[in-house]
Amino acid sequence: MHIPFTPNHVQLVSACYPPNAALLTAGPEYAPNSQELSRLTYYAANRPEKINKLGGELEKRVKLDARKAAAGNTRARASLLITLAIIKALATECRRDMALLSPSLLSSVNATLALLSADLEIAARAATVFTTWTTYTDGLIIGVDLRVTDDYMSCLRHFATLGHLEHNDHETRNRTRLIGLAALVGAVNSEALYKPSAQFQPQVSIIMRALLIPLLQVDVSVLSHETADIKEQPNSPILDEFRSRPTLERRAASIHVHIDGDQGPTSADVANTALRATSSLLGHTRGMQASLVVQAALDALDERGGWKQLEHCQWLAEKAAEWTQYQYRYGIPTRLVESLAAGQDAPEPSQRQSTLAAMITAVFTSPTPLVNLSTSDIIGSLISITIRRIAVSPEDSLLPALVECVSSLGTHVYYADQIQDLAEDIIRRLVMVEANGVPGVGRANRAQARTQALRCLLAGLLGLIHAADLHDAGKDAEDDAKTVGTSPTLPPLTERTSHDGQSQGHTRPSRRTKVGPEIWQDTLSLLCDGDYAARADYARALVVYIEHEIPKFADKADADGVRRPRPLAEGPTQKSNTFNTVLYGDATTRFLNALHACAYALATSPRLGLRSSPSPPSSERASPAHTNGDDASARSRAGDAPSEGAPSERRSMNLPSRSRRASLVLRMLKDAPVRMSVRVAADLSDIGNVLAVLTVAHEQLPVRSLLTGIPMLVALEAATKVGNDCAATAATVRAIKELVARTWIVVGKVWDCPAVTEIAEKVLSALPPSSPLPSPPDWQFGSLQPPQQPIPFPSDAQTSGPLPDIDSDAILEALSTAQNAQQATGLNQQELLRRLRADWSPDNAYKESIETKSHLSADGLSPLVKVAPALMHADNISMQSLARSGRGVGVTDLREALEGRSSMSNPNLAGRVPSISTLDHTSSVFPGANGDGFTKLTPQRSRPQQRARPRPGEVRDVLNKLGIGKQNGGGNLKSSFPAVQKAQQPR
Repeated sequence: MHIPFTPNHVQLVSACYPPNAALLTAGPEYAPNSQELSRLTYYAANRPEKINKLGGELEKRVKLDARKAAAGNTRARASLLITLAIIKALATECRRDMALLSPSLLSSVNATLALLSADLEIAARAATVFTTWTTYTDGLIIGVDLRVTDDYMSCLRHFATLGHLEHNDHETRNRTRLIGLAALVGAVNSEALYKPSAQFQPQVSIIMRALLIPLLQVDVSVLSHETADIKEQPNSPILDEFRSRPTLERRAASIHVHIDGDQGPTSADVANTALRATSSLLGHTRGMQASLVVQAALDALDERGGWKQLEHCQWLAEKAAEWTQYQYRYGIPTRLVESLAAGQDAPEPSQRQSTLAAMITAVFTSPTPLVNLSTSDIIGSLISITIRRIAVSPEDSLLPALVECVSSLGTHVYYADQIQDLAEDIIRRLVMVEANGVPGVGRANRAQARTQALRCLLAGLLGLIHAADLHDAGKDAEDDAKTVGTSPTLPPLTERTSHDGQSQGHTRPSRRTKVGPEIWQDTLSLLCDGDYAARADYARALVVYIEHEIPKFADKADADGVRRPRPLAEGPTQKSNTFNTVLYGDATTRFLNALHACAYALATSPRLGLRSSPSPPSSERASPAHTNGDDASARSRAGDAPSEGAPSERRSMNLPSRSRRASLVLRMLKDAPVRMSVRVAADLSDIGNVLAVLTVAHEQLPVRSLLTGIPMLVALEAATKVGNDCAATAATVRAIKELVARTWIVVGKVWDCPAVTEIAEKVLSALPPSSPLPSPPDWQFGSLQPPQQPIPFPSDAQTSGPLPDIDSDAILEALSTAQNAQQATGLNQQELLRRLRADWSPDNAYKESIETKSHLSADGLSPLVKVAPALMHADNISMQSLARSGRGVGVTDLREALEGRSSMSNPNLAGRVPSISTLDHTSSVFPGANGDGFTKLTPQRSRPQQRARPRPGEVRDVLNKLGIGKQNGGGNLKSSFPAVQKAQQPR
């Protein structure tokens, strides 16, 4: 009925409704009059200034009808459904002016859901209106208009509540959840979520709570099946993703409730919708937004208590990394590691921490690439968490999971030196823990915490390297579709499998740089650690490193273990280079020198471990715990490096210098006796570990081990010639003789020398019967195994009787005549024999392992100049100024050299220090005119310097650096210590 003086927009809105008597019969569509609705939308589209009035009228009707419908008025309920349909049609036709309609639309949806969210039909109609708005809005009004923002966030909360609503009737619960999740999918695909950056985190926190709960309530197998279905059918049956189209070309979906009598939706359908929303959310995030989504998911797991569902959390972490855009995936594991570090000081590990560690491992071992991942920062954080958990409790149950996290990081290798860099980070912490222990630990647990930290770092280091090799092998295999990681089911490291399943038996070239021996060498002192569990684990790690990781170059045996000559590959030049590297030293040779020195010390020393204080009398045998405790107290008294947690002005003081560490190792090696007259600190199992290390060294590096290790075997055999009446050392001497004999057998086999093998086997059979030398157990990569227990030497009664000596001279004579050995080393019999008979001692061998100071490095600086600041107790800025910068040489340097300004820039290089001038004074060496014998020197300002001329050779040096002229490879720096440098040159 037309009322006079009624505004035109009100009349247009009222005409869209059927008569009051027909409202109850308007169902089930509850649609407005189509012709009148067209007039209304045409009016609004052509007169945008009237949209506010139309929205206000519709909002007033919605609020009034919602209150009446909540009270049970059926006519008001029908009118509310029609009003919501009018608002949807108006939003669709006025999409260009959506900002004008947004306040009324969101307020209407919010009022409807606040009163009638339990009515599924009304909730579905409100969700349709909300989805229409999310489809066409540009999102710029959110965060600017506070009223609109509050209504929008309130709508999200209502739909999130519907998305995880609990109900006794499963069909009703699933229908309700689908309505809420469908509206949230619209929000996820809307610009309103991404445009206002300040409002992203509050929205995501609301959305993720609703999305995770349906996923946690179904099995992982259902999630995997639904994920595969999403890949096959990207378009959602409930709501099509529409962000791929421009705003004006989008089509808003209609959300409806299931019709009674039809088969209701299942939990799998709900999970499918939640998965689509989650994948769409992560797929649209950028940069920091991905981390915020993960953080919101973690907060939701905290509220829900979902950390107990380990399998679900791992699956979700993997998929989160997979669904995130390629260049932003690194944010997923980074946020997980940060969350794990947040609770590292807890007295007891929680289920949250254990699950987080498992999620990190799952992300790293998944086949999803993680470009831009800062592996150095990640491994640094994981190591810090591990050390902190050990400080809390050495037996912390989280440690195995943390070791798996560190190991799994090796599956992501994106540049050649990555594993080498990560290994260097771990080794640096190993050296620090070995010297300083674990900071923040009480005196009672200091030794145990130090040992556990060493074992965890060793396990992580070996797992990291092994995982990198498996990852490389998985990429190289053409027909292998398995997930790469730390799984032992992948192909072996040195073999590839053909299509018929037969091993091809050749070594696969690695795509990454191997961890060099110069990096690993810093850890060799752990072979002689005072605690058996630490040195036993290190012995196993050392065997694995030499067998699989150390660069072999041409120094390797054949598949059957025999080192045969290679005429084509090893010509005279190669033999000369091999001998020169062994004679004058390369990284592998220095490593083997230090290795044999430590092995000798482990087998013969009465005391093990690094010590800063003078050692007690050799007759005293210290227990491992006593040794570690004395070491820590002695280091603190001696002013050694403070712990990690102690404040320090200079970072260089946090880690002992190489010279300091070398002196401690040399002090330990000097305790190794030339003749064994006292009980050694090692156990029978240590001798077995030494045998395993020497065996793999001679098998994998036969040439270098021949020239560096044979003199050690001779010295070790000589150390056991103490007579058979020494009951204190009888068992030890027998075990060492067996060690030497079995090593000779390996040497004889490697060099195909039956005479050596025969002599060694004869001595081995002549030894009195005793317990065999134990072999180290196999290393379980990527896991922290229980600590090994030492096996003591047998009683003296079992080893009574004469002990045969090994004829070292006969063995050396036979070995020097071996044709393979002569051809491999390029030496004749006399030269090879002289080399094998060289005098050997552990401290001298370790000194040989330290790079000689007379060798100049690539930058042309004297090593004495480079290490001088480290040798001093205070920072020497003047010495550091001698180090040449890393910038390239250019035209400016040439101009300065031609003008003579290069000599003026650094007084240390020019040899002129014009601070005090003596040009106008008599020399103080001769008697002065006054007859007092010496004349006092009056300080005087230096004369103004004239324009300096180029020094001889200065221009030539700059030209050589620019690649012009003859390249002599030398630098233009003159050492400030010529006398010392000259004395250190090789003779």
